[in-house]
Amino acid sequence: MTERTAVVLFTRDLRVHDHPALAAAVSAFDRVVPLYVLDPALQKLSPNRTRFLHQSLADLREALRRRGGDLVVRRGDPVAETVKLARKVGAEGIGLSADVSRHAHRRERRLRAECDRHRMFLRLFPGLTIVEPGALRPAGGDHYRVFSPYFRAWQGVRLREELAAPKRIRLPEGVDPGRLPDPPKGDSPDAAEGGESVARRRLTTWLPTLDRYDDIHDDMAGDDTSRLSPYLRWGCVSPLAVANRAGDRDGPFVRQLCWRDFYHQVVAGFPDLSTTAYRRGAREDWRDDPHALEAWTEGRTGMPIVDAGVRQLRAEGWMHNRARLITAGYLTKHLGLDWRPGLEVFFRWLLDGDRVNNSGNWQWVAGTGNDTRPYRGFNPVRQAERYDPDGAYVRRWVPELESVPGKAVHQPWRLPDETRRALDYPPPLEVPGADPVWLR
Repeated sequence: MTERTAVVLFTRDLRVHDHPALAAAVSAFDRVVPLYVLDPALQKLSPNRTRFLHQSLADLREALRRRGGDLVVRRGDPVAETVKLARKVGAEGIGLSADVSRHAHRRERRLRAECDRHRMFLRLFPGLTIVEPGALRPAGGDHYRVFSPYFRAWQGVRLREELAAPKRIRLPEGVDPGRLPDPPKGDSPDAAEGGESVARRRLTTWLPTLDRYDDIHDDMAGDDTSRLSPYLRWGCVSPLAVANRAGDRDGPFVRQLCWRDFYHQVVAGFPDLSTTAYRRGAREDWRDDPHALEAWTEGRTGMPIVDAGVRQLRAEGWMHNRARLITAGYLTKHLGLDWRPGLEVFFRWLLDGDRVNNSGNWQWVAGTGNDTRPYRGFNPVRQAERYDPDGAYVRRWVPELESVPGKAVHQPWRLPDETRRALDYPPPLEVPGADPVWLR
């Protein structure tokens, strides 16, 4: 009797637990080839994410080997390499997780055409979100444009069953697994380590604080958020598994997971979210000020809470969510600069940077996206005094100001001239025609 073989192409779903494509293949086929293709076009985007990816691949390989399999690694065009390997091992078809980005859709179209040509099947599986992007549609539209009605509909969806990791995986004989590259150094010295095992430990360690999430997640100095976003971005942990562990679908933490699903269904309906304003009639009269953009990128704007956020980003490849709102709001609403360069700076540094959620959040803050109040602004001083009341977060990341006591650290321009000159910290950036109340 001929043994049946399938290939499972991993993309941004780097785990063995609750992986529908892998579970289905192991259940239905005698031999399974778990495959990741290192695409040269994507390896140049971000040293931080490349490092995290390579660590996650090494962890995935180890998990597969413990189950008798391996992670087969190839380099080159993902479609060509996947089809080449599938034909070599006599695979009946290829399975992978469905995705919504333009890159993913191009890959799917090309894979489908090649599979049709070689008489193999291509099957897409859920797993990158909790609720699939096309599962919920409003009356008269292809996707929800506002979060609140989406969240109400989302809460009523019956979720798929969470899947256990396969106990055994068998590779075809003679398959060269290929060599994983050593993780590059990355640009952020304090960046988190990638991998499913790290993600699962992080989730287990953090869950005891969940009942206090609503009280602590905005405490910038306390740093009590889950920090699971890089692991969700790379699929090192299943979003469904996280939601199940969190439990309450009405709770504030699960609501944040729903925002991920929301933006995936937005991008499924509006693929240009990373380059084009989503809201019709949104402003396009952005200022051109390279000096201000450079100062913001380097954390030298003279606004301490903004500079602290950007410096955390550069040091850790991660930024506290409240700091993301403040820094993005400062760039777009105070400096009046285009959100797209800010998006690219975040994308350059963030371990969790992805075109779907990163673009949706930037457009929300800039007033060009899904926010029903597009003119809302974030007063950075008021935000700092509320969410970093004693200035500990600012002093941690802006050491020039560590000698400034209490909340005075949030407005160093109010200090006596002699004290201010001794700080080696710049004055706030000036914006022509602007008279922000927080600088008075």
